[in-house]
Amino acid sequence: MIKSFKQRFLSLELQSPRWSSAEITVQDYELRHYETAKWASTVIKGKMQKEALRQGFWKLFYYIQGKNEKVAAGPKVAFTLCLCLRLVQDRTFLILILPEMKIEMTVPVTCLVKSGCTDFKVSFFVPFEHQDSPPQPTDPDVFIEERKGEAIFVRSFGGFASPEKYAEEAQALAIILKNAGRSFHEDFYYTAGYDSPFKLFNRHNEVWYFKK
Repeated sequence: MIKSFKQRFLSLELQSPRWSSAEITVQDYELRHYETAKWASTVIKGKMQKEALRQGFWKLFYYIQGKNEKVAAGPKVAFTLCLCLRLVQDRTFLILILPEMKIEMTVPVTCLVKSGCTDFKVSFFVPFEHQDSPPQPTDPDVFIEERKGEAIFVRSFGGFASPEKYAEEAQALAIILKNAGRSFHEDFYYTAGYDSPFKLFNRHNEVWYFKK
């Protein structure tokens, strides 16, 4: 699994949600309009943000590695349908193992941060080929959600991003938006990570505030 993890997360051609620039980008932030899209998400409760992101990431990674159910297969999906015979106390049972799909890794990995809340929602973007009918998670803590098209203020920065760095950049973006007279939802923001831990240089991170 570690090899597979590295291969998927170090890929230079990972899919990401579609967006368009809503206006001319300024130096400190940009306004993007994201299209409606489905995401695989999980909510981690009562943990520090760093630990919540770690736990949430692995729950979602197991989902894309096959911890899901799908009846039909697409061109980029590997799945198996298995019929097994099990002998129990001289009786034979036919067991149907439902097909599992391996799903391509995507970016960004987002984390919803709410003011004064210790619950964090971690999400993976569902690849385009599965947007119409995403494989259903078998982990009850993982769910598929549809995010409606939104205008989002985005601030980008480099380096390795800690929760403290994300909070610092979010605060900086909030101040800039207020000074510019922008209207946005101030009670929550998203962090967005685009790189694996194995990438050392030219890293890309973002914080998002949703426009009102």
